[in-house]
Amino acid sequence: MKMVAPWTRFYSNSCCLCCHVRTGTILLGVWYLVINAVVLLILLSALADPDQYHFSSSELGGDFEFMDDANMCIAIAISLLMILICAMATYGAYKQHAAWIIPFFCYQIFDFALNTLVAVTVLVYPNSIQEYIRQLPPNFPYKEDIMSVNPTCLVLIILLFISIILAFKGYLISCVWNCYRYINGRNASDVLVYVTSNDTTVLLPPYDDAAVNGTAKEPPPPYVSA
Repeated sequence: MKMVAPWTRFYSNSCCLCCHVRTGTILLGVWYLVINAVVLLILLSALADPDQYHFSSSELGGDFEFMDDANMCIAIAISLLMILICAMATYGAYKQHAAWIIPFFCYQIFDFALNTLVAVTVLVYPNSIQEYIRQLPPNFPYKEDIMSVNPTCLVLIILLFISIILAFKGYLISCVWNCYRYINGRNASDVLVYVTSNDTTVLLPPYDDAAVNGTAKEPPPPYVSA
């Protein structure tokens, strides 16, 4: 007799490298956590020593500030928020709290939407790529080589690159979503499906209901001797 839970019938609970979706979500949360922690350390060091990350106007190719204090504080706040979201997702997947994964899932959807808008912009306005490359600093690596590429080929290469990124991000979104459904279904449902050898299924009631119904029965009348 094989026992399977009903929530495993509607979606896959395995992800990349044949690991469980919980394991994949934990690894993904830790990876994002490490990246945002490194970014936060760089921003804090730049805020503590601005001269270390100072760029002149000639290096930037324009008369503007590379990163002022206001933008630095906004970037630090975003990094702190991302660290909190990633930590919540990692903790929620580890402790099987589905609600803690929702902020990280919403961030993934927002990031996917932004990348989709970039792809649509490149497709609708292909000349914007050339204009953006012209605005880069003169000492930007391989700027002249990129400008010499055929504009049509450049658009196709960028669209292919963005499509690969979108496919990968979509896969990660499905992994986190399946983890949320797995944890939510595991915590919400106590009904087990028993599949017998002749392909018949038997639904068993939850243990608490069965215990209550069993104790609610009236005892038999006492035996009276004749």
